[in-house]
Amino acid sequence: MAWVYILIGAVFEIGWAVGLKLSDGFSRPVISTLTVLFIFISFYFFTKALRLIDIGTGYAIFTGLGAAGTAVIGMTFLGDGTGAGKVFFIVLLIFGVIGLKMADSHKETAQVQEEL
Repeated sequence: MAWVYILIGAVFEIGWAVGLKLSDGFSRPVISTLTVLFIFISFYFFTKALRLIDIGTGYAIFTGLGAAGTAVIGMTFLGDGTGAGKVFFIVLLIFGVIGLKMADSHKETAQVQEEL
């Protein structure tokens, strides 16, 4: 369940990062309010996940997914620049997140086997 919490938190992290851009320095009240709400929701799910997984792995995955998702939204919808290098490193970041998850899964499997 921790990984679901991380994923939900990361989606809301993407939302609040985009909200910061769209709020125009918190000068647009509705978007600013939604941004702050998304910050609280994001960190709520992140802290729930940290009860169940290591902080280093959890934080790296949470921020990695948030950063990659925000970059993709920026390039797709907000006119951020794109380039082969930028896309390559976003893909590399995503593979790093997957690698961390897989490494942590092996740890969880080993712990379960030790308990048996």
